[in-house]
Amino acid sequence: MGWRTVMLTQHAKVSTASHNLVIQTIEEKINIPLDDIQILLIASTQVVISTAAIAALSEAEAKVIFCGRDGQPITETVNEYSSRYSLKSVQNQMSWPQSRVETLWTHIIAEKLSTQAAVLKNCSLNADFIDNEKAALEINDLTNREAVVARKYFQVLFGQGFSRENFDARNDALNYGYSILLSAVNREIVANGYLTVLGIHHYNQDNVFNLGSDLMEPFRPVIDQFVHMYKFVELTPDVKIGLVDLLNIELGFNGHRTILRNAIAEHVNRCLRYLSGELENFEIEVEIPNEVSSDAINDHV
Repeated sequence: MGWRTVMLTQHAKVSTASHNLVIQTIEEKINIPLDDIQILLIASTQVVISTAAIAALSEAEAKVIFCGRDGQPITETVNEYSSRYSLKSVQNQMSWPQSRVETLWTHIIAEKLSTQAAVLKNCSLNADFIDNEKAALEINDLTNREAVVARKYFQVLFGQGFSRENFDARNDALNYGYSILLSAVNREIVANGYLTVLGIHHYNQDNVFNLGSDLMEPFRPVIDQFVHMYKFVELTPDVKIGLVDLLNIELGFNGHRTILRNAIAEHVNRCLRYLSGELENFEIEVEIPNEVSSDAINDHV
């Protein structure tokens, strides 16, 4: 399994040679072992990538994300088959017990609310309303406490006039960060041999990533905190690099320290094992650091 995130922001030609990804720019040629790559983010429409490179990255179970002319992620590779796919795992996914589905969703929402409260506290903002709503959370979130919190949470974090429907740099950054996060979760779902389209709460027929949309929820506030703390007026390449680099921040997860990309892998694996009856006890505990790094990512071309 790869661990590096590679982001391309300028004209380049991408190919393969000797089980390496070869990136040729105007100034230099870079060789990166395919097995090291977890995500290749193509953030420029001036990048040319060969079909051989896409196939090799897919075989290495790396995710390739393409951005459109506006710089926002627009599509990504989804492997047709994983080495772990089997009829048994797909049948298992389609018959997950409803009691486990509801219990898991309740845990996911409870931890999302906790991390949202932690973000507000890290930003010296009042989070009492979240604590109150979490206390009212029912099994499977039947009263939709998640949505109730979200309506106030974003206005507390970004100001009374803020709406997720606004066209501004903050929403652009949130959407960009969420897309990167979703891609990382989808990669782990596929690597574990399951289908991203079959969710436990999201059932949008037009969304092929319903399960990823479900499992990513506890980690969304990491993106929120970054966007709040780093003031900017437009989604520049440096901001995008910072958002991608959030996959490498150190945080607390289930009682130990790790980086976000590894926490995602552990979280997805445990969720799927719980749903499939391989685990009886389940926990999600995310501890977000007071500040999030804006350092450059593993590789930036």
